Amino acid sequence: MPSSKIDLGFVAAPMVNQSDLPFRLLVRRYSATVVYTQMYIPEKLLADRDYLEYHIRDLTQGNDDDLSRPVVAQLCGNDPEVIVRAGRKLQGYCDAIDLNLGCPQDVARAGHYGGYLLGEKDWPLVQQIVSAMSHSFTVPVSAKFRLCQPTSNTLDFAQKLEASGASWVTLHARTVSARRRRHGAADLHEVKRLKEHLQIPVISNGNVRQFHDLQDNLTLTGADGLMVGETLLDNPCLFAGTVPDPVDISLEYLNLCNDYPGTAISTIQTHIRHFVEFQCDRRPWFRKFRVALGMAKSVDDIESLLAFKVERWRGRPPRNTHHDNPPGELTDEDTDHENGVDDEDLGLDF
Repeated sequence: MPSSKIDLGFVAAPMVNQSDLPFRLLVRRYSATVVYTQMYIPEKLLADRDYLEYHIRDLTQGNDDDLSRPVVAQLCGNDPEVIVRAGRKLQGYCDAIDLNLGCPQDVARAGHYGGYLLGEKDWPLVQQIVSAMSHSFTVPVSAKFRLCQPTSNTLDFAQKLEASGASWVTLHARTVSARRRRHGAADLHEVKRLKEHLQIPVISNGNVRQFHDLQDNLTLTGADGLMVGETLLDNPCLFAGTVPDPVDISLEYLNLCNDYPGTAISTIQTHIRHFVEFQCDRRPWFRKFRVALGMAKSVDDIESLLAFKVERWRGRPPRNTHHDNPPGELTDEDTDHENGVDDEDLGLDF
């Protein structure tokens, strides 16, 4: 699919262990125009058959659903040859391939990729990688990156990406040191500067918390589209301008998990926790919910927790599901044991 055929208006960001097929389909149902996969590690795609087959299955399993495409696969790395070899294994299953130049995690620092390739000394290497990708793949190439340091270098860097063959760029307008949104607002004026000087599309990433922020961001930056990550985890209907009932959206996601199995239970738990926490974190029963969610062993367990217990805690009648009763391991007696449980204990921290 040529880049001109991909609607870059509302983009679901690549998120570690959270850009699974059911979630991608869910946000596409609610007005996302294109979705990214999580970041793939090229060396593992080449050396680990199970890793490769798992992610190809994730890319192809939803092909009977028109909303599964377009999808952009994201790669990281610092070796042009390895990245090209890995990308060739994916290009038949996606609509574009993105180079991650923004990951701020320690693993990226140790491996010298992601946001740790933004220093001027690495610009020739980045240009070599993007050029090799654009000349080797049958699908368009893009790049997602953060602000350079000093910030004034960001435009120069973006122009080099454009000259190397990137079909579009996405700027997450924070530095690598600002790892999460709580570390300060994104500098959207830098997105505006890129849009004013580049010929290729520019996607703005940052400072979207609620629906009206979408238009505010576009008005300020003039960007060709918006990429949203964490806020979509809370409200996957953000692009549609609605706030869903937390149980409704959770059950809809679980139905997709049943239709397209293979997503890790820990990933499913994290999605459900976000959906419910977004609106219910101050409810007196929320901590019980967190404990019960952490104890769930299957999609059926989570469905029962939502349809029976959460609805009861909300003062509502139980939902109709294929279960007659919630599973035994989710009894009140069990979920009353709450002491000392936190994100890390439940394995739900994102």
